[in-house]
Amino acid sequence: MTAGRSLSCVARPTGAAPPNDQEKDRGDLTMQATQTAVAVPAAGAGKLIKIFVFATICVLAAELIGIVNVPMGGAYKVVLLPLLWALLIAAAWGMASKALPGPLKVTNDLQALSAAVLQPALLLFVAKLGVLVGGNLPKILSAGWALVFQEFGHFFGTMVFGLPVALLLGIKREAIGATFSVGREPSLAIIGEKYGMASPEGRGVLAEYMTGTIFGAVFIAIFASLITSLGIFHPQALAMGAGVGSGSMMAAASGAIAAQQSPEVAKEVAAFAAASNLITTTIGTYFTLFLSLPFTVWAYGKLEPILGRGREVKVETVTTEVSHEPAVKLNFIELLVVWVVAGAMSLIGNYLVYKTAPDAASIAGLGIMIGAVILGHGIYLLTRRVVPAVVWVSVVAMALTYPSMPFAADVAALTGKINFLAMTAPMLAFAGLSIAKDVPVFRSLGWRIVLVSLMANAGTFLGATIIAQFFMHPV
Repeated sequence: MTAGRSLSCVARPTGAAPPNDQEKDRGDLTMQATQTAVAVPAAGAGKLIKIFVFATICVLAAELIGIVNVPMGGAYKVVLLPLLWALLIAAAWGMASKALPGPLKVTNDLQALSAAVLQPALLLFVAKLGVLVGGNLPKILSAGWALVFQEFGHFFGTMVFGLPVALLLGIKREAIGATFSVGREPSLAIIGEKYGMASPEGRGVLAEYMTGTIFGAVFIAIFASLITSLGIFHPQALAMGAGVGSGSMMAAASGAIAAQQSPEVAKEVAAFAAASNLITTTIGTYFTLFLSLPFTVWAYGKLEPILGRGREVKVETVTTEVSHEPAVKLNFIELLVVWVVAGAMSLIGNYLVYKTAPDAASIAGLGIMIGAVILGHGIYLLTRRVVPAVVWVSVVAMALTYPSMPFAADVAALTGKINFLAMTAPMLAFAGLSIAKDVPVFRSLGWRIVLVSLMANAGTFLGATIIAQFFMHPV
């Protein structure tokens, strides 16, 4: 789930002539999901404070609700964590804004600001995962081929689980866009350039994008919790399955898995999930472009005459004029405030749920993680943003706790005072406050394409988990 990106795609009427070169060039520029040519507004101190207050209220409510176990019969259960409550409370607040008094409204500009805050806030969570990965790096590397080949499960699992269901439901070429990936921003760009966003494939990927934005973290948290309770997969295999390439979805899935493990195994879950997510993030665009999409198109050609014969339903045409607020630009001081406030919110959750008071050691641990974020972000800017900031922050944080590094044990002890699950609720509160603006478009989607999108999300998790399990514990 990555909320708040700007999308602007011009629909072409059915039966219209193909675009000429000038139109195509204009369309290519228009559909670039992360480079919308609009004036970039500043955040504003008053609005930033308001978002922090709203998010803190959501986190406090979520942490007070705590962990809820929902029995599913026998030994099976679904564990609902504070991170899920934070997301749901924040989303409900945003959607109910029209009925609330003025000071309590989460307006569109506040939603856009919350989306802008989410991105740097996630870097703090990435730093926490990085220090866990660094200390566990020898164990992670010992996973060997499991860590390598599970990525094929991430990238092909969406198609394997989603495409047959789509065809059985009568969905045609929309199924390609909806099932070749988990449909984040790079996938929008790939489909937009190859087919155009007004095409069936474009409608499919937009449906997957909207479904993941609205329900991605909620769905994957519940699904991962249920699969974990089955007791048939190793926790490390489940953790690798959680690395789907989306920070908020990875946090939700790994949190749901870790909640059913011992404290030591829970740390391993976080480390393996972070390592898998880092790999998925760095190679994801190239993998989907050169492998996943061509394979999905080939599979569609083979399966559609068999599974889709005589089945065709009209897929609702999703308006491709998705008017989001322009991306908000945060200056360095505002970024620093975001990291400090998100960290303080994590300390509150750490105390309420995990009973660790914010003492000098935990504050020092938070300071180390903020320092890793600042250094990683600085390297990201100095290298002209060629490599994503999440990679640099991860590398810096991993280096701090790598066993051969001086003071690695001290850094691990200080940062270990803050439970990684306590850091997820603030991130998902920001995500929840940002998604109400996307609900009108989501409502325009037919239920079939939404179901297929959820199957694709389930497929990327389950596909990677199955492959990792096979390599770690072959039959």
